Amino acid sequence: MKIKGRYGRRRIIDNEDEQNPLTGVANLFDIAMVFSVALLVALVMSYQLPELLSPTEDITIVKNPGQEDMKIIMKEAGKPIEVLNMTDQIGGGTGEALGTAYRLADGRIVYVPESEGNETSE
Repeated sequence: MKIKGRYGRRRIIDNEDEQNPLTGVANLFDIAMVFSVALLVALVMSYQLPELLSPTEDITIVKNPGQEDMKIIMKEAGKPIEVLNMTDQIGGGTGEALGTAYRLADGRIVYVPESEGNETSE
């Protein structure tokens, strides 16, 4: 194949598709992103927790129940995932008794505040 003209060879050299070695990198990045999403979905499915991917389901996970390093992971619809780490401070503290609640036979609950003179000690 003979190229005629003064600028014939220059056009072959100026072909950017043949000169640029990074043209395939964009395709490799796309393939890597698809692979990473597929790996994430496979990981969630292997733990049998597809509810984590659903935006409408509520889920609560308890890790290491009854131990010192227990964690509670809560996901509610429309809210971000919340992780609670259990410590000695949760559910404890100091305070004062405000009164007594009674449940009546018909199911109603009545609250009776303590008077100032009748304080109980625990």
